[in-house]
Amino acid sequence: MADQGSHESTQNGNGTDTIKPSEVGDDGAKASSPISVSQFMMSNKTESIMWLLRIFTLVSTFFFLFPIFGVAEGGYFYQRALLANALTSACRLHQRLPRFQLSRVYIAQALLEDSCHYFLYSLIFITSKPITLCLVPVAVFSLLHATAYNRKILDIIGPNSMPWMRSFLDKMTLHQQVLFKFIACNEIILMPAGVFMLLGGRTHLFLPFFYYRFLTLRYSSRRNPYCRTLFYELRVAIEQLTARPSCPNFLRTACHKAIRLICKLAPGS
Repeated sequence: MADQGSHESTQNGNGTDTIKPSEVGDDGAKASSPISVSQFMMSNKTESIMWLLRIFTLVSTFFFLFPIFGVAEGGYFYQRALLANALTSACRLHQRLPRFQLSRVYIAQALLEDSCHYFLYSLIFITSKPITLCLVPVAVFSLLHATAYNRKILDIIGPNSMPWMRSFLDKMTLHQQVLFKFIACNEIILMPAGVFMLLGGRTHLFLPFFYYRFLTLRYSSRRNPYCRTLFYELRVAIEQLTARPSCPNFLRTACHKAIRLICKLAPGS
């Protein structure tokens, strides 16, 4: 997230935020000047809205996974989680892109942004029957991107406030690469899962085709290489397994055909 007003941020190659503190105050007051959480949130309205939407996404995902209010409400929370994620992605896309223009150049530029990918992701799944697996990337991304903002709020509350929360945020930052790989793994698994769900009548006809387009965008992402990296690692692992003498010939042949098919479908092949 790109901070506005009282804080600045830079973005690393993983698409997450690395915080760079700056002075706080409307007129250049020093960072030591007292400021409340509400004042900080009002001075960073766009980021505050995205933070609240991410918290809402996490809460909705929790209530979908653990139906405290009844199983019948699961679809409600499922749609609310995806809708909140779509709104978050739209806000982030608004920050990243210039003023909207109805042109091929603008659309091509938008499709390069990760936030656009997950805006489309939400639209793809929001009309289908609830699919637990599709909420996993949404929830983990919300948790990761809310980490930097949470740390800012804790710093405003006090340098020693909520040590258990600070410890949790530190662990999130430490293991963020593992979590990005976990998200990429879910993105890949959802492709065959979508095909099986279509055969089982649990989703609409066009979902696998739309999702294939989403997956090609993730594979070609400039700022998040984990999907492309994981595809490569899975290919190497399967080739090593099928190279063993104990691997049956029919399984080896099927795996090699599947690898060739996926390579043909990959962008730039």
